[in-house]
Amino acid sequence: MRDIYAYRDIAVESFLDDDGQVRVRPLNGQAYSSELRVQCPRALREDYPAGTQFLVSAKLTDRLGGQQYLYVYHGDPFKVLTPQQTQTFLDDRRRVRI
Repeated sequence: MRDIYAYRDIAVESFLDDDGQVRVRPLNGQAYSSELRVQCPRALREDYPAGTQFLVSAKLTDRLGGQQYLYVYHGDPFKVLTPQQTQTFLDDRRRVRI
């Protein structure tokens, strides 16, 4: 059974990495560094253009003691954010980075 209390709402964005692959990262201004990897449903990377911002429910985890990353459960809903919605979300939840 999944621990739903480990998940937090996080604003993320898709971007093109140095290899031209679409990846997802947390937006600046939250508890998590924008350098942190995000494992998420393929739809966030494939169905929307790079630069799209989303609101997801994610938890901080690691795999067998490896590097930490944010995990978004593939069955959870996500929301595409407008720039205004993103700014409102970040203003409401501004925290010190982990």
